[in-house]
Amino acid sequence: MRWPRLDPITRRRLQRFRRIRRGYYALVILLAAMVLAVFAPYLAESRAIAVWYRGTLYLPTFQYYPMRTFGQAPPAGWDSADIEADYYRLQREWGTERILYARGHSAAGADPAALAALAAKYPDRDDYVVMPPIPWNPYQSDFWANEILNDIQQALDAGHRDDAEWLALRDGLGELAAAIRSGRIDTLLAAGKGHPKRTLGDLARTGAMVSLAGLGTSPPNAPDLRRRHYLGTDSQGRDVAARLLYGFRISIFFALFLVLTGQVIGTIVGSLQGYLGGRFDLVSQRLIEVLIAVPFLYVVIVIAALFQPTFWLLIAILSLFQWIAITFFMRTEMYREKTREYCLAAKSYGASHFRIVFRHLLPNCLTPLVTFTPFAVVGAIFALTGLDYLGYGLPAPTPSWGELIGQALQASNRDKLWLTLAPFGALTITLVLVVFIGESVREAFDPKPYARYE
Repeated sequence: MRWPRLDPITRRRLQRFRRIRRGYYALVILLAAMVLAVFAPYLAESRAIAVWYRGTLYLPTFQYYPMRTFGQAPPAGWDSADIEADYYRLQREWGTERILYARGHSAAGADPAALAALAAKYPDRDDYVVMPPIPWNPYQSDFWANEILNDIQQALDAGHRDDAEWLALRDGLGELAAAIRSGRIDTLLAAGKGHPKRTLGDLARTGAMVSLAGLGTSPPNAPDLRRRHYLGTDSQGRDVAARLLYGFRISIFFALFLVLTGQVIGTIVGSLQGYLGGRFDLVSQRLIEVLIAVPFLYVVIVIAALFQPTFWLLIAILSLFQWIAITFFMRTEMYREKTREYCLAAKSYGASHFRIVFRHLLPNCLTPLVTFTPFAVVGAIFALTGLDYLGYGLPAPTPSWGELIGQALQASNRDKLWLTLAPFGALTITLVLVVFIGESVREAFDPKPYARYE
């Protein structure tokens, strides 16, 4: 089997593109981001990549495991078979067991009975969970900041200090765990004469314990490395980084599919208009003028009111208008090129219209196509983002940059800078990369320096 070889002209164009550094590196960065987006379930997901539990390896990415598989207790009113295992909690619980076992081991010394009791108390100390870098899926809400202080407070009120210390250690509240273990928490919660006893929520609000600052607040919450919310959470407590990653995957592939469809249709129609001319050109131009007069946004609103928009339905709707712009440029290029001598020579040799258009004329009419395609990608990303922002795009809770921007612009969230910077920053970087690629492609692949007269 022989692989197709690039002709010398194409090789020179590719070499020229590679010498344009900003475009070449922008392409490398964008392709790397697209590859990462394809493998998003391994980067941002609540399911573990692998679990080593009592001598057995589990791969939750490929199989569903209920809570009972790993000995987890379900919430009140639920059966353990109805809920998938909480892998992030497992990781923290088993890590806590290793901490407590190490502490108890040093205290037990060489006493066999004490060591045996310690091993029985912490049976999962040698088990491990490998989580993705972002242990949250884009649909998962995290209200831990509201719940953890209440859970620890209930354990303290019931006199279960060991349980309270366990919860604090499990969730990375080392300062609070140390205060509970040493008894200093009683001093911190004590109140003056005639005043009600303080709570952990009071410590968080007053800043008496620095590590509790920010807990007990409603989402959106600021970036928190302890909970691995690297870009914070949105108004529903969902991880912003996870929603940005999945939103990028949807946006970039939506734009590529839409532009590919539109540019192929527009190139074919525009080329035939310019080459055939006559009645075909006249009738098709009148149809295009009718489509241009149709208000695009109203069409989307009407269809969104009748049907729930989906990924492919939105591509179909936008494709009705996407192909129109490129037809004007391809039509003009074909009108000019079909009068050249090489085209007349091909006709005299009996070449078919199909061969003349797509083999001889089209390679010399690519200037508008390679020039405007990157900007069409930018426009497609903007279109999806704008529709999502207005509420006529993909249905909730689909991860969307437009939906994040809508949250950021709400009056109650104007001071939440992470909600503003994350989607606007991601959108800006993506569009700048695409524009750099487009400018470099236009410069390197401009067919005029290497026009082919076949």
